[in-house]
Amino acid sequence: MRGGTMLKIKIQIYCGEEIAMGPGKADLLDAIASEGSISAAGRKLGMSYRRCWLLVDVMNRCWDMPLVSTSSEGAKLTGRGTDVLRDYRAAQQSLTEAGARAGQCLAQHVRDTPLAAQE
Repeated sequence: MRGGTMLKIKIQIYCGEEIAMGPGKADLLDAIASEGSISAAGRKLGMSYRRCWLLVDVMNRCWDMPLVSTSSEGAKLTGRGTDVLRDYRAAQQSLTEAGARAGQCLAQHVRDTPLAAQE
């Protein structure tokens, strides 16, 4: 894309009024998978344990099966969590590629900076 033109695509999957999956929750699942605990995932992402736990709770309540399991030894993704994360990342990749193609067509018509506001 040219100049300051940028296209941002964000996928959010809703369960009622709750966001069941989005970019931040996917990042949290990645961090839990790599760190093995919710608290370590929070530290890695610069988030409080409470915030991470609330996000995990929403995810576990929104899907047909929990995405994260916890025990005295830590936390890990369930089979469903692994599948949802993989499918979400694949959807992100596909939409990013399609968006980049569309964005290139649109970018040729976008100014580098906006005109001054009319008063």
